Amino acid sequence: MKKVDLKTLLADTTVNLSKRPTAIDLETSEKKKKQKLNDLREDLSKHQDILYAHGKYGVLICLQGMDTAGKDSLIREVFQEFNPRGVVVHSFKTPSTLELKHDYLWRHYLRLPERGKYAVFNRTHYENVLVTRVHPEYILAENIPGINQVEDIPEDFWKKRFEQIRNFEKHVTENGTIILKFFLHLGKEEQRKRLLRRLEHEKHNWKFSPGDLKERALWDQYQQYYEEAINETSAPHAPWYIIPSDNKETARLLVAKVIYETMMKLEGVQEPELDSDVKEHLSKYREMLAKEE
Repeated sequence: MKKVDLKTLLADTTVNLSKRPTAIDLETSEKKKKQKLNDLREDLSKHQDILYAHGKYGVLICLQGMDTAGKDSLIREVFQEFNPRGVVVHSFKTPSTLELKHDYLWRHYLRLPERGKYAVFNRTHYENVLVTRVHPEYILAENIPGINQVEDIPEDFWKKRFEQIRNFEKHVTENGTIILKFFLHLGKEEQRKRLLRRLEHEKHNWKFSPGDLKERALWDQYQQYYEEAINETSAPHAPWYIIPSDNKETARLLVAKVIYETMMKLEGVQEPELDSDVKEHLSKYREMLAKEE
């Protein structure tokens, strides 16, 4: 299998998505990619158990991408070996009435991971600088003072949101949350094929919505705003990785590998030692339990 330098997937502040590949050849079979993914997810699962016992870090995995990029299946495949209590997935849809009574980051704060656990954001707080830019009329539902119509949105509105998001991520990372952000970089032609499959295979029909085609027509706008969001918010403490996603197995493997290598760099993550008094009397406790037979 071809070795991929994960640093080449990192985003900096000068990302041009049109020059980033949506496909990468790992020079191996799908079967071997699946086996490697299986090994990685088992290792990640074991490490999460230790992370939980250590009790100092939570892990936030952020997934963004165009429709059909493979977010749902990636979550299923990468985290399937985890203890169900060790990972929680949050899919952020249109804000509820309650959520709209708060600022746009409120609902994301509520779903940050506990120490020792993973949280996966399937679509994230970045929707607030992506879909709302393509459809600025959505901002009106937030009832922000001074904004009563689209024309009231000031020129520096989005720059301020980027700053707010940077501050949000800086705050949570300084308090023990590890953030990894993944943009599943899908080619437009590959999206067309995946949408067609949803229409051609009856069991996948339910996934299709006419709205998918309306959003696809706005492809260039989305790419522009993704690019700007990534450039504005990729940082060493909250990095963006641009994952070639035309092949789902490859995308899953690369994401798992980034997570694994990041976790292996953490220092001091280990199971706590038993209290010395408890450790001293282990044989006595074993004897007490053995006598119950």
